Amino acid sequence: MTAPATLGTDEARTRLHELTVIDVRTPGEYAGGHLPGALNIPLDRIRKALPDIRDAAGRGDVLVVCASGARSENACRLLAEHGVDTATLSGGTGAWAADGHDLHRPRGAARATWGMERQVRLTAGTVVLLGLLLGVLVHPAFQLLSAGIAAGLVLSAVTDTCGMAAVLAGLPHNRPRAADLEATLAALRAR
Repeated sequence: MTAPATLGTDEARTRLHELTVIDVRTPGEYAGGHLPGALNIPLDRIRKALPDIRDAAGRGDVLVVCASGARSENACRLLAEHGVDTATLSGGTGAWAADGHDLHRPRGAARATWGMERQVRLTAGTVVLLGLLLGVLVHPAFQLLSAGIAAGLVLSAVTDTCGMAAVLAGLPHNRPRAADLEATLAALRAR
């Protein structure tokens, strides 16, 4: 399967008024800042939203975004398997912000949530360090924790997926509000 089409941040900004933007990050990440007008449909809810996304793609171009571009590429591939052509934002919201473009935050978003990539790095580093320390201080078998995380990181890189991110996405701090998929789909239909 071919890689999805990508738009650079400047081209996306120029065309923002004509694009339907779907942000596939967790509600917590979305609340931390998203492209203007973006609708939050978390990656794990894309299949349920497929008919409405297909309809939106029939009315105009759809841009799928995430923090770095990896999850949005996965979403674009999934959508392509179901006959929906989409594009992804090169570098994601990180590149958007780095290029000086504004990120919008929903009203009432009191605190910023760490991005998923940062959460994964913290968790992986903590477990590796814990495995090494316990392996030295308690029993060498604890070093298997570190080996397990290393194997998971290699698998993540090879498959371009991340099991740890999937687990972390379900934690309460990543879902400060329930993703109101029905309201989002209604907004998508209204475009």
